Amino acid sequence: MSINRSLWQDKPGVPGVIRESQTPSQLEDRQLLVKVHAWAMNPCDALLQDQALPFIKYPVILGQDIAGVVAAVGSTAASKFKVGDRVFAFTINNGFQDYVSVDHTLTAKIPESLSFAEASVFPLCCTTASFGLFGKDYLGLPFPTLDTASTGKSILIWGGSSAVGSNAIQLAKAAGFEVITTCSPRSFDYVKNLGASKAFDYNSPSVTDEVAAELDKGTCAGIYLAVGSVADACQVSHKSKQNLFVASSNPVNPEDVPEGVEAKMTFGTGGVDMFKEILPATFGGFLVEALAKGAYKVAPPPEVVSRKGLEGIQEALDILKKGTSAKKLVVESN
Repeated sequence: MSINRSLWQDKPGVPGVIRESQTPSQLEDRQLLVKVHAWAMNPCDALLQDQALPFIKYPVILGQDIAGVVAAVGSTAASKFKVGDRVFAFTINNGFQDYVSVDHTLTAKIPESLSFAEASVFPLCCTTASFGLFGKDYLGLPFPTLDTASTGKSILIWGGSSAVGSNAIQLAKAAGFEVITTCSPRSFDYVKNLGASKAFDYNSPSVTDEVAAELDKGTCAGIYLAVGSVADACQVSHKSKQNLFVASSNPVNPEDVPEGVEAKMTFGTGGVDMFKEILPATFGGFLVEALAKGAYKVAPPPEVVSRKGLEGIQEALDILKKGTSAKKLVVESN
C-alpha cells in the first residue's frame, strides 16, 4: 500500500505539520478512498487551526472540501461509484491528506465541464446552505429543481457574497423564491448575477429597516444568515410585520434575539433528514445536474494559490486569515 501524507494540527495556534502514514487499506462499506487533486479552504479551517474548541481533540487533521479521483470503494458505495470516478466530497475534518476516506453520501460525481479546482469549492458551502434552507427543523423550503415555478414568495439571504451565501442564493432561487440579500456594495453585481433580485448594504445604519420594508411588500418565507450579524438578521424579523424564522449558520446568543423572534443555529453535519433527504436532493442531485447544464455558477470562483500539494495549504490558510470576499482559495495537488 502506498504512503499517505497528512497535514496534522498538533495543537491550536501553530502551523500544521506534514507527516507520513499508511494509506487506509480497510474501508467501511459506505466509504470511498479518494486521491485528492484539489483542496478548498474554509473559514472554519482557519478558526480550528488558531482556536481551541471543546469539541476538537488534538492532534487532528483539518479540511472539509476536496475533489479528486476514486481509488477504492466500499461494498455499499460501489452501487454509486467506481474506481476512476472524478468526485468532490465533504470530508468533515479529514480533508488535508493526499488520500482521504469519505462517506459516499457526502460525495458526488464531478460534471465533465468542471475542473477539480472548480468542483472543490462546493461541498461544505452547498451542504451548509442546503441544511438551513431545506431542513425540516429550519426554513423547510421545497427542494430546488431545474424547472421550479415561482412560489410568489421571497427569502432573505444575509451575507450573500460569502461562500455559503453564494450557494444559498442559487439554491433558493432554484426552489422558486425571489432572493433578497445583503452584502457590501462592491458585491452587489456579483450577488445579482447569482440570482438575487435586490441587494442591501449590510453596513448601512438603516439596513434592518430597509430590508424589513422590502420583505413586507409581499410574503417572505424566512431569513437565512450565511455570515454576519445574528442580531441584525433578528432585528429584520422583529421589525417585519411577518413572523420570520431566522436560520443561522452562526451561533445564536439569546441576547441577540428580540422577544417574539425565533432563531436557531443550523448544524450541517448531522440529522437523519440531512443524509437521507437533503443531500440526495441537493448536493448529490440538483447541484450536479444544474452544474452539468450550466444552470448553476461556480461561486465563489476558485483562486488557486501558487504553491501546490499539502505544502501549499498552510500558505492558503494564512491568506484566508487576512480576509477574502467573493472568492475561495484552492490548493492543487502536485
